[in-house]
Amino acid sequence: MAYQLYYWPGLQGRGEFVRLALEAAGSAYTDVARGDAAAGQGMPALLHCLQDESAERQPFACPVLKDGKRVMGQTAAILLYLGPRLKLVGASEVDRIWTHQIQLTIADAVREAHDTHHPVGMGLYYEDQLPEAAKAAKAFRTQRVPKFLGWLETVLARNPKGDKYLVGARMSYADLSLFQLVEGLLYAFPKATRRAAKKTPHVMALRDRVAQHKRVAAYLQSERRIPFNETGIFRRYPELDA
Repeated sequence: MAYQLYYWPGLQGRGEFVRLALEAAGSAYTDVARGDAAAGQGMPALLHCLQDESAERQPFACPVLKDGKRVMGQTAAILLYLGPRLKLVGASEVDRIWTHQIQLTIADAVREAHDTHHPVGMGLYYEDQLPEAAKAAKAFRTQRVPKFLGWLETVLARNPKGDKYLVGARMSYADLSLFQLVEGLLYAFPKATRRAAKKTPHVMALRDRVAQHKRVAAYLQSERRIPFNETGIFRRYPELDA
């Protein structure tokens, strides 16, 4: 049975980290909200998933993954579940916990990237918080981007199995998530990210390696890959980059 992924149509967002894992593994899945409402998919199905009053364990927000009767939310939790099933994580408990820790750190970076354009509140438009966004973006691009990418560079350099992947000697879901993080940062903060990239060659090499993975490359060229846009997590506002 194909996995069912519930995420907002038209957005990469946090759902993209799950999509990349499913695509890289060649696993069958349905991107439910992008389907036909007449066929029981689309936005009605997504809203039912989030608002089902009969659910004993209600997801808080998208992304949500359904695998038969199993329902789970939160990107890192979904990838923790999918990792062994898609062969995108090491076999040992130590490797799985370390991969999960890396994923959670990437999630922190993603949240901070989002908060550059919404530093005051989600209920406000970007235009309602311009001064605060300018301050948040400056701190993010000058301090946090180098720190996050620098830490990932150190993880790669210290991997006992070599510097090609974050954990072990083969690709994991954390590597796919690093790719997505770097792509998002290059879209939203191209100037600042390129400066940081000069000091993180292992990170950029891994980003290129993931992009060249056969299934990932095919996905990136397909219509299934939603383009970055200014309604997602990573948004390009030139005034926030320098």
